[in-house]
Amino acid sequence: MKKLILIFLIFIMFFFKNFASANYNKVFYDLQINSITGELINFNKYKNKAVLVVNTASYCGFTKQYEGLQKLWEKYEAKGLIVLGVPSNSFNQEKKSGKEVKEFCEVNFDISFPLTAISDVKGENAHEIFKWAKENHGKSAVPKWNFYKILINTEGKVEDTFSSLTKPMSQKIIQKIEETLKIY
Repeated sequence: MKKLILIFLIFIMFFFKNFASANYNKVFYDLQINSITGELINFNKYKNKAVLVVNTASYCGFTKQYEGLQKLWEKYEAKGLIVLGVPSNSFNQEKKSGKEVKEFCEVNFDISFPLTAISDVKGENAHEIFKWAKENHGKSAVPKWNFYKILINTEGKVEDTFSSLTKPMSQKIIQKIEETLKIY
């Protein structure tokens, strides 16, 4: 009887095993995007750093999270964290031009972390970053709204994702960043 129960438990464990596995034909550092001013950002220059990718929007109720993102940048930049803002109009809440977004961020939030060109973050027209994240981490890496956060680890793989409701300076994000950067 014990053997039968053991076989049954092994079968159940195998049946419920998560079969989604990331192939990672590419890592984050193999990708690139244009900056908000038009220069190419080759993520290879971020190799061995953690990157918090955040899709942002100027007219969103979460826009005040820019303050927390700037604090994260200031606190952890020297320890190996890159905060990367990806302005997006995927949820119809972004300004029309990169110039307007850049000015808005600098004037209202004194942002100094890198910002990219306005990019789609979901659907067929999503930027390669977000398609790559979905392909390797699943649907949980697809932004559900503005200020969705994807943490890339120092190996260039998706470490974790955080909803728009999770504030940048939350203990949950700080703990995961410190674990990723091995700050103890």
